[in-house]
Amino acid sequence: MAYADLKGKVAVITGSGRKGGLGAAIAKRLAQDGARIVLHDLGQTKGAMAPAHGVAAVAEMDHVAQEIRDATKADVTTFAADMREEAEVAAMIGHAVKTFGRLDILINNAGVGYLFGKFTEQTQEKWDTVLNVNLRGCFFAMKHAIIQMEKQDIQDNWGRGRIVSVASRAAKSGSALTSSYVASKHGLVGLTRSVAIEHGPLQITVNAVCPNHVTTGLGSWQNDYMSAARGQTVDEYLAAMRGRIPLGRVGEVEDTANACAFLCSGDARYITGEAMNVSGGEEMH
Repeated sequence: MAYADLKGKVAVITGSGRKGGLGAAIAKRLAQDGARIVLHDLGQTKGAMAPAHGVAAVAEMDHVAQEIRDATKADVTTFAADMREEAEVAAMIGHAVKTFGRLDILINNAGVGYLFGKFTEQTQEKWDTVLNVNLRGCFFAMKHAIIQMEKQDIQDNWGRGRIVSVASRAAKSGSALTSSYVASKHGLVGLTRSVAIEHGPLQITVNAVCPNHVTTGLGSWQNDYMSAARGQTVDEYLAAMRGRIPLGRVGEVEDTANACAFLCSGDARYITGEAMNVSGGEEMH
């Protein structure tokens, strides 16, 4: 379903520079509905805490932007920023406003989903990296997006702004070897609910989506890591995962992209503070 009321909206999608990634799929879906897009990623590797399988270089982000332009004819620009640094996140929001004149939608998708390991072997550096990107970075982005949205008029039957954060099934349930990731995603849902309450009177909706596993490039790395940790082949690991999902398959990027598009549309103008499962029934609370 296409959402005509997204035409002309300006959307920032963090962590959207990876080819085949979840953020890129969300950006493409909003662009198909006529939104103007700001793609974001870190833009460079930064040692063991930000390796190549976890971030997009500027060249890859530019390539994704051109693919979306070619497929949708949408206006797409790019911006590299470290989500751990408030000044850089504020500059990203400023870039959207300078380029397109406003900001209507923020999709918090940037996250660290690769610093896994035994709880007792977690280091302060790994813990801080996960929490600072997955939670503090979302705080920075929400803060500066709302500062801009507050300046804008309410649009009839749509509101003043939309924020959707990509949490995870890990925001609802724990799992072994992912303690910092699970903590960050649980915190993100709490942040979503609190910000939704505070800014509902301004007609800014704030929601989260909670997908289960999606085999993107990063997802493939996760498959390799988790299957090895369990003494399984990747095929065995994925078969067991499918067996836990009532709909019988793992998630696809389009599943989450469609949920984000709905929450950004006028059809969702009375929905805020929610953490929507997109899990094929694997997660039901």
